[in-house]
Amino acid sequence: MKLAQRNKVSPEFNMSSMTDLVFLLLIFFMLTSTLVTPAALDVVLPKSKAQTVKKATVTVTIDKDLNYSVGTEVVAAEDVEAFLLQELNKNPETVIVLRVDESVPTGKSVEVMDIAYRNKIKLVLATDPK
Repeated sequence: MKLAQRNKVSPEFNMSSMTDLVFLLLIFFMLTSTLVTPAALDVVLPKSKAQTVKKATVTVTIDKDLNYSVGTEVVAAEDVEAFLLQELNKNPETVIVLRVDESVPTGKSVEVMDIAYRNKIKLVLATDPK
C-alpha cells in the first residue's frame, strides 16, 4: 500500500520581507544623515576633489567675518589654542578639521595650523567636493 505525502516543503525562499526591511533601513539612514550639521558657523568652503576625513573629532571654523568656533562653541581668536588643548587632554588622538571660508585671508588659517603644529595635533583642511 502506497501512501502519498501531503506536506511537501518548498525549497524556495521568500525575499520580500527581507527587501522591505532593507528599504526601511535605507530610508531611515538617508533621513537621519541629512539632519546632521557639521559646525556652528556657516561658511563657503573652497572647491576641491579631495575628500575630508570621515572621523572628525574637533572642528575649528572661521567664517567670513573672522568669527572662530571650536565645535559648536563660538570663541575668541586668542582662546582657540586653549580650547584645542582641552580637547587634546581628553583624547590624545584628536584630529582637527579646519573649515575656513574661502574669503578669509590665508594668514588666519595658518595661525590655526601653527597651533596644531606646535602642539603636535593632526590637522585636515576641509574643502567642498562639489
